[in-house]
This record gives sequence, C-alpha cells and structure tokens, in this order.
Amino acid sequence: MAPKAAPKKGQPKRTAAVPAAIRKKVEKTKKEVNPLFEKRPKNYGIGQDIQPKRDLTRFVKFPKYVRIQRQRKILYQRLKVPPPINQFKLTLDKPTATSVFKLLGKYRPETKHQRRDRLRQKATARVAGKEAAPTKKPAVIRSGVNTVTNLVESKKAQLVVIAHDVDPIEVVLFLPALCRKMGVPYCIVKGKARLGRVVHRKTASCLAFQAINAEDRPNLAKLVETVKNNFNDRYEDVRRHWGGNTLSVKSQARKSKIEKAKARELAQKQ
Repeated sequence: MAPKAAPKKGQPKRTAAVPAAIRKKVEKTKKEVNPLFEKRPKNYGIGQDIQPKRDLTRFVKFPKYVRIQRQRKILYQRLKVPPPINQFKLTLDKPTATSVFKLLGKYRPETKHQRRDRLRQKATARVAGKEAAPTKKPAVIRSGVNTVTNLVESKKAQLVVIAHDVDPIEVVLFLPALCRKMGVPYCIVKGKARLGRVVHRKTASCLAFQAINAEDRPNLAKLVETVKNNFNDRYEDVRRHWGGNTLSVKSQARKSKIEKAKARELAQKQ
C-alpha cells in the first residue's frame, strides 16, 4: 500500500466529514429564531447591568425601638407575667370600646387654633364695646396620670380609660388598684395613640370623664355598668390570673418528641 502524501506547508489540515445521520439530528434541534427579537444577554459584572431586585427582609437591621418591641413581646410570652401586669392584656371588647371613643369624641378639648380664634373674637367684641356674656366652662376630657390620679383620689372621676401599651408600664400600674379602692369605674382599652388623638397629642396614658352633659348621662350610665362588670367586679378573678409561660414552637416540638419517646419506651417494657 502506497504511503499517504504529507500535506503541503501552508494548507489547512482536513477533518473527516460529519456522518449524514448525525447531521440530520443537529439540523432538527436548531430552533427557528425570530429576527425581530434580538437576544440581549445581561451581564451582572461590576459596572455592568443593574442587579435584579431581591427580597432582603431577613438581612435588614431594624431600628432599635422595633427590636426592643419585638424582644419585649417574646419575653412577655416566655416568662411568667404577674397578675398586676397581665391585667393590661385583658382589654375592653370592640363594640364597647367603640361606644367609649364615640363618647370621648364629644368632649375633646379645644385645639390651639380654636382657642386663639375664640380669644380673638372675645377681644374684638371688647374693643367694639360689646360686653360678652359670661359663659359656662365646657365639660372636657381630662388627661395625664397626675390629673387623673387626683380626680380618682377625690372621687370626682366618673369613668377612667387606661391605655394597655403604656411604656414603661409602671406609669399606670397602680391606677386599676386605686380605682377599685376608691370605687371609680375604670377600663383598659387598646392604644395609647388612639387615646392621644382624642386630646390632640401623639399619645396619652389615661383619660377621665369629670363632668358630662345631661343628654349623655344615659349613655355613660350604660358604659359604667358594662365596665364595672368587666373590670371592677372581676378583681378576684384577675388577681389570680398569671400570664406568659408559653414555650416557643420549637421548644413545644422538642418537648412532645421527648414525651413520645418516653411513652414508646414504657410500651416496649410492658
């Protein structure tokens, strides 16, 4: 057999042709690309395309006050909470709370602008020579721990409304006991911010009805009766009711697993 001639210098080396069967398969797998839609692959390297948005909630460092709120909530669940503190979880039901805030809304104190306008009108009338008739001081809601405490001690408060989320809780911790001692009806409602809106402030720890108009007395009497049944008369029940002392989901699962293993061992021994 004659030896193969060596390829001449400068000529490319020839490769074997692709078999016909494989060539057909390759041709079939090729997809038809629409020329109108050009492929633009993104490059996420430094200084290239903008990175896609990702959910980074787990990596966010929340403000300190948010972390403290969450830690406090967990501690109240895990530790044994004594009755004087636990009673602030037992708030007024929604329909009664709505009625209380509806009545509170009628006795909101005047704002700074309303007071300014009233005094201006009075001054204008005095300059014009008109003597303003003496008016009776309107009945308004009293707010603040010191003011409400004085009203309760002097038995002038007709109904005391306390916020459940006052921080620190020691500010209002004594108030339910004082109200029970002095025979003043009291209730605990959700939201110091909600109480604050009544008196045009950010928050309010407690409010009290001191004086009330004749047309609203029947409504107040109904509220007082409901509030006494739910709070003042339930003192003995509240005094014995501890809170917290609940395990986390993981701890509960671990506890149940251990108990099941012990039960299994006992069953095998028998």
